[in-house]
Amino acid sequence: MSKVRVRFAPSPTGFLHIGSLRTVLFNYLIAKKEKGKLILRIEDTDQKREVAGAVANLIEILDWLGLKFDEGPDIGGKFGPYIQSQRLEIYKKYAAELLKKGGAYYCFCSPERLEKMRSDQQKDGEPPHYDRACRDLPEKEVEKRLEAGEKAILRQKMPLAGVIKVKDELRGEIEFKAADLEDQVLIKSDGMPTYQFASVVDDHLMEISHVLRGEEWIPSLPKNILLYKAFGWTPPKFIHLPLTLNKEGGKLSKRQGDVAVEDYRAKGYLPEALLNFSVLLGWSPYTKDISGESQKEILSLEEMIKKFEIKDMRTSGGVFDLTKLDYFNGYYIRQKPLDELAELCLSYLEEAIKKARKQESTPLRQGFEGQAKTQYIKKVIALEQERLKKLSDIAEATEFFFADELKYEPRLLIWKKLSAKEVKKNLEEVYEQLEKIPEKNWTNDSIEDGLISYIKAKEVKVGDYLWPMRVALTGRQASPSPFDVAEVLGKEESLKRIKFAISSL
Repeated sequence: MSKVRVRFAPSPTGFLHIGSLRTVLFNYLIAKKEKGKLILRIEDTDQKREVAGAVANLIEILDWLGLKFDEGPDIGGKFGPYIQSQRLEIYKKYAAELLKKGGAYYCFCSPERLEKMRSDQQKDGEPPHYDRACRDLPEKEVEKRLEAGEKAILRQKMPLAGVIKVKDELRGEIEFKAADLEDQVLIKSDGMPTYQFASVVDDHLMEISHVLRGEEWIPSLPKNILLYKAFGWTPPKFIHLPLTLNKEGGKLSKRQGDVAVEDYRAKGYLPEALLNFSVLLGWSPYTKDISGESQKEILSLEEMIKKFEIKDMRTSGGVFDLTKLDYFNGYYIRQKPLDELAELCLSYLEEAIKKARKQESTPLRQGFEGQAKTQYIKKVIALEQERLKKLSDIAEATEFFFADELKYEPRLLIWKKLSAKEVKKNLEEVYEQLEKIPEKNWTNDSIEDGLISYIKAKEVKVGDYLWPMRVALTGRQASPSPFDVAEVLGKEESLKRIKFAISSL
């Protein structure tokens, strides 16, 4: 393969869409697989839609994902500038060249005329299209009107008949009727290039070998190819990616949930999970599993690079299944070393602590500062690590560990058909058995052995004792094992909570 150069070219109009993550990831994998270069280019020619700070935010989130670029606005390179609004003189030069070659023409039609034209066409049952009113204006008239200061746009001169054949690397050859192609705008009246013009010029000058973009751009492909031919340039290979779909099969939209990568980061999704999930939305390393290799879905970035092949990309839309993303995220959370996971969870725990302080409904346990607090937090997180689907879950899941006083209805302590009196008696027995365990032996195993042995010796039901113990320690119906909770809380706090439960019955 010749020199591979691919680019990710977003507009600075907001956050990184979850579908765009797949695009930049595929670009990254192609570049790494083929020992090529990955370029970041900012396409900001539509400045009305530009959002302040969007470029810095984009670079920051891509860095968080671990997708490193070889060239771009923040790192430079010999093909810069890498922001289109800084390349206006370049577009002006090539627009003049295209005019000279006869591949474009000035259009003086006012917005009002164009609007009425399209309205009339729709009334007549025609698809709206430019009627090429200015296409054959005499050269002297064009010059005169330009000299008079009339506003004009530059349009691409399309062939009027015949068939345009183009190739998509995933779909093969596609044919378009030339008569169906509109003379698209290349340069707007304010001198700014359109996406269609700027992207072609930039891709050529930056020596881009492969262009990856959404399948909604397929109708633009013949126009792009004709523009390359008008300049006498060799076009890159085009790969049009299928849409990212919701579970109902429609286009993923903000109305149906979060669509920005930043939203998922804020909720505690890991970059490894987002990358692993995204790469399988339109690509599979196991399209032909004749090697006997197991079809595992867990793939590190290094494994993706090793296995990635363009031929294995799919044309069917990938379904954004949040349950699947949660599965990947839970897996990667479980793989994290405890110290790293504690660091990642800390901000969510601190937010929960602040919230509890403001509510003043569950006073926070005192005395947990410095190293003692750090070690305690690690114990809490270790207990929940197997259950977490996202980092933000840690706050709600572990709030009871940090409370001096639990708030719950006493009736929650009642197990099945037991009376309050019976539950109180059982808790008193639990308290007595736990009190016998020496502080140095206070582990989940010794707590379990001591209580279960006692319960079996009495030949009573285990649930009659462990249910009220769980609620007394956590204030909840669902929680980790009461033995695990008791170990983390420590003997003093565990006995204090059980005593409080007894007094509430």
